[in-house]
Amino acid sequence: MSGAKSLVELYNEIKGVLEKNGFTVDSSSDISYGIQFRVDGPGCFGTLRVFQNKKGLLKIDYSQIKGTNSTLVQQYLESSSANGHPEVPTSNLELPIVGSDESGKGDYFGPLVAAAVYVDKEMAEILKSSGVRDSKDLPETKIADLAATIPKIVGSKLAVIEISPEKYNELYQKFASENKNLNMLLAWGHAKAIEVVLSKVECKHALADQFADERFILSKLQERGKRIDLHQMPKAETNVAVAAASILARHRFVSRLSELSNRFGIELPRGTSQQTISAAKAFVNIHGISMLGKVAKLHFKTTEIVIGKK
Repeated sequence: MSGAKSLVELYNEIKGVLEKNGFTVDSSSDISYGIQFRVDGPGCFGTLRVFQNKKGLLKIDYSQIKGTNSTLVQQYLESSSANGHPEVPTSNLELPIVGSDESGKGDYFGPLVAAAVYVDKEMAEILKSSGVRDSKDLPETKIADLAATIPKIVGSKLAVIEISPEKYNELYQKFASENKNLNMLLAWGHAKAIEVVLSKVECKHALADQFADERFILSKLQERGKRIDLHQMPKAETNVAVAAASILARHRFVSRLSELSNRFGIELPRGTSQQTISAAKAFVNIHGISMLGKVAKLHFKTTEIVIGKK
């Protein structure tokens, strides 16, 4: 799209693309620096937001789209012209850079994990030759191998921040009471991981996958973090620093989920599916509803189904 396109024009383009592909788009309303609206389609639903960030770029926030086919909206829009303002390719971002990513955001069971990794030019080449790429494209055995390899390449210039289900539920309630949403919790995790890395090494640039306006992360950064140039963009995992962070975050998430399964004697699956609901009901039958918050993110609609409210 051209830089002259307005928010309303982008909204109309998005509406046209989605309705052409069988979606319902309605309930639009103004938000700070943008527009939000309801999207319902095959296997996915939720709120989509378009907004202008502090650099004047138009962005699309897909983080509140849920369902078994939650990536479908993004796939349709990225294959059309209605994909927001073109971003700087991640391969063109200056090194060294701190990349951050998270795992567990869309999983009912298990923690939320954020990781950050510092990568310079020499490290980048070694990481790439070792097979580091987006964790979503790797089998779990390879992720485990790379999670052990990455620290050998970057040394201590990394951080993994784990928010247990209990802590997650506590923070979520706290943020909700302040009229803040999940994006602020994600921002807190990313910012914490970035800050820990910056306490070990100086760096001018950081990159995170786009889940909302970068002001969310910036607002959570402390003294060191506020001096960096923060970039956020879709598919940031194409950058090797973010890819390395995604591997560390994914490995920690999978490891903790396995530990929780062993601890409570019941297999806790990933994601949100009928299998997840069955496992949650079985967990409650064995351990009681009061223990569910030790393994699950309670604000998910899965909880309402499990306790019979839906």
